[in-house]
Amino acid sequence: MSQSRRMSLIEALTNVAVGYALAVAIQIIVFPWFGLQASLGDNLALGGVFTGVSLLRSYTLRRLFERLR
Repeated sequence: MSQSRRMSLIEALTNVAVGYALAVAIQIIVFPWFGLQASLGDNLALGGVFTGVSLLRSYTLRRLFERLR
């Protein structure tokens, strides 16, 4: 059974939101282990950058594999 476009959008948005929250939480926990101090705003902005790069990577790979198929 195929997934509706609406459910695909909901899945993608959920994936992005969870990935963003996870990135920020991991940064807050891990950065101090390496002696890095970042404000909450910095962590939120950096999480946004990582999320954007992840979206671009995921889209590019999906299109590449679609072309190969």
